[in-house]
Amino acid sequence: MSSTPPVLTRRRGGVARLVLARPEARNALDERVIEALSDALAALSGDDQARVLVLEAEGEAFCAGTDLAWMELAARGRGADDLYRLGSLLHAVRACPKPVIARVQGAAIGAGAALVACADVAACARGALFQLPALRLGHVPAVIGPYLIEAMGLRQARRYLLTGEAFGAEEAVRLGLVHVACDEGALDAEVERLAGHLLKGGPHALREAKRLLATRGHEPPSPSLLREAATRSAEVRRAPEGREGLAAALERREPRWTR
Repeated sequence: MSSTPPVLTRRRGGVARLVLARPEARNALDERVIEALSDALAALSGDDQARVLVLEAEGEAFCAGTDLAWMELAARGRGADDLYRLGSLLHAVRACPKPVIARVQGAAIGAGAALVACADVAACARGALFQLPALRLGHVPAVIGPYLIEAMGLRQARRYLLTGEAFGAEEAVRLGLVHVACDEGALDAEVERLAGHLLKGGPHALREAKRLLATRGHEPPSPSLLREAATRSAEVRRAPEGREGLAAALERREPRWTR
């Protein structure tokens, strides 16, 4: 087993990068990667200095999905527990209180595509390739399916989860799995641009917006939803961050966020 950490954390300013660092295995997810990425997410979720997270990978592939050798071992015994750990990781990405950007190059297969679906914003290189091949292995994509359905819609997810056919960057954008595709040489600049927009938001306001999106995002408008939204919006406006943001707008200056 390699002694190299399978996930690296790199920081610059308010941006923390979570780097899948198993390029020799195309960054496939096994027990070590899942545990390391889960731990890093938990640590950064409570770190006020990290305001935006970028999920990226070393090497030619973003993530080749679940490691086949690890899957074979899991199938012999504790398969449900391992799949639960994978599902918990995906949920942690989706429920992270900080905005998460997925930076995708090369292949994003199976659980790798699900990681992209769980991010708040996703940018990929035009050469990126996506595929959901679980059924071709005789498996059911029950753990990753809900996140892909949320990102792509049920109708499109039916096609790609059932056929297992690969699709490229333009189709990923059309489906809503990815927000923007660009030349690979421009990918870092695009991620920086997106992170810059996210950093303009108030840290507390971003956390509240993410909480509401996660808990009430699929609900149709209703009196109870309106009441909660009005109450939470008023509380955020009255807080120091809300007052600073409004003062900055009135004074035509950049806000001075304190956390």
